[in-house]
Amino acid sequence: MKSNAAESLAHRQSLYRQVLGKDWDRLPSAIRSLHEMSEGNATFRGRAVVERGRGPFARLAASIAGFPAAGEDVPVEIRFACVDGREVWTRRFGDKVLRSSQRPTEGREERLLAEHFGPFRILCALEPEENRLHLRVRGWSFLGLPLPLFLAPGGRTFEEDRDGLFHFHVEVESPMTGLIVRYRGWLKPADQPTAPIARETLPKSDNLGALAHD
Repeated sequence: MKSNAAESLAHRQSLYRQVLGKDWDRLPSAIRSLHEMSEGNATFRGRAVVERGRGPFARLAASIAGFPAAGEDVPVEIRFACVDGREVWTRRFGDKVLRSSQRPTEGREERLLAEHFGPFRILCALEPEENRLHLRVRGWSFLGLPLPLFLAPGGRTFEEDRDGLFHFHVEVESPMTGLIVRYRGWLKPADQPTAPIARETLPKSDNLGALAHD
């Protein structure tokens, strides 16, 4: 049984540190720094490029989910808050707000990150690779009911350290709709100034392949 001190320490640690365990030390500094700051209350700001799927069902899914509209230079703000052993992420793209909560959970063979978006629960493996941290879907459910993995929202989702700056790349795709939304950009702590995004600093989405999170 864990001591009260051990439980208190675990609650203070970043969820990503808890899930990754010894692999935490493999993270590049920009990624590690962001998640270290999420151990308390923190705010990051930056810029993003947002793309939306063009099909009618993709547009409908994006609207229902509340994803941001397409834009070339969208101001981004992410606020972290630790509440009862979980992290609440509030993402703002311009005037659009997306909120989710994350907590660690045990998978069959690995420790996973569970992220809740309304009635949906997405289970992701965290996999460091060179200067990136990939998030890969391992399961999902709706109102607690497990859903088939082959229908899960997919796409390449990763965090990246590029010359010491935190970058993110999130794709949400579905076998039934194709691309729903893709947003990519960078973040800095809120006390550092931000500037309009330079497209050449972003990963080229066309070179990322198909389904592989978030």
